[in-house]
Amino acid sequence: MQKIIPFLWFDNNAEEATNFYTSIFKNSRVKTVRRYGEAGPGKPGSVITATFELEGQEFYALNGGPHFKFTPAISLFVNCETQQEIDELWEKLLAGGQAQQCGWLTDKFGVTWQIVPTILGKLLGDKDPQKSKRVMEAMMKMIKLDINGLKQAYGQS
Repeated sequence: MQKIIPFLWFDNNAEEATNFYTSIFKNSRVKTVRRYGEAGPGKPGSVITATFELEGQEFYALNGGPHFKFTPAISLFVNCETQQEIDELWEKLLAGGQAQQCGWLTDKFGVTWQIVPTILGKLLGDKDPQKSKRVMEAMMKMIKLDINGLKQAYGQS
């Protein structure tokens, strides 16, 4: 059992979000879906909670009503090995959402994601401050992160 599980509060579309996210990530699955019965406060048959797993990370989703909204103060950081992976996840998660700067996007449910190449940490952490500065400057100009552009800024081809 995972000790810490992100808990996502949706207005009334937790099941749609759960299905959307599990359709995007290769190693994912819906684990449980709990529905209101006749005696519950919600419409009978509608989802109250769902649990799902994305790439080994468990999530809990609740249809809690319109009381709370997502903000970019909490985001889901996705490490990507290749530009193809970045491009695919970016396109799918962005559908109906909004692109942000530096590899951030907000999906159609209001959840913010960071789609980031794993090489970025190495490039930004280089002991040569000029190289890391160039990478940071290049990244700040990007919407979707581009591995080749970051490498070029670093001084690689």
